[in-house]
Amino acid sequence: MANIVVQRLKREIKDIHKKEETSKNQIKLDLVDENFTELRGEIAGPPDTPYEGGQYQLEIKIPSTYPFNPPKVRFITKIWHPNISSVTGAICLDILKNQWTAAMSLRTVLLSLQALLAAAEPDDPQDAVVASQYKQNPEMFYQTARLWSHVYADSPVSNTDYVQKIDKLCAMGFEKNKVIVALSSKSWDVKTATNMLLGN
Repeated sequence: MANIVVQRLKREIKDIHKKEETSKNQIKLDLVDENFTELRGEIAGPPDTPYEGGQYQLEIKIPSTYPFNPPKVRFITKIWHPNISSVTGAICLDILKNQWTAAMSLRTVLLSLQALLAAAEPDDPQDAVVASQYKQNPEMFYQTARLWSHVYADSPVSNTDYVQKIDKLCAMGFEKNKVIVALSSKSWDVKTATNMLLGN
């Protein structure tokens, strides 16, 4: 990693640590390796969203061409959101692609991702199943996203009915993460989710 890139990243990390969002635990940024090629970000779920109360970990890989090219960012914490893959954590966000400019920073990225959690773009989805639920059944989407936030990001639980359905399928011997994915993508219908888990 070129010295000029390292200097810029050091400045950005220092800048984030001084900002108000950090002191309020809204965003965090830490080094993963000494070469400044990988960082770990964290954002808090925004208020008045199903993600409220959750803490979301992000993997941030810095290209050698930074800041002229965007960092590669994905969610490590599993999340139910139209613009984030529920499987890989890949993100569909324009500033991480063609709308990136060298004037932007990792702080911009973290705050933009937080804003994305509060304002999904279902017409430009990363996860078609989630986007479909978001548009066709907003209440079920909200409850599903809330449950994922509880299970994976430590937010308070909201719908005990969903938790009971998970427990029921887990008691049949299915693995919890697979049960959550099956129920989430099959509109919380235990029968069709069971068929999916059995490979029918």
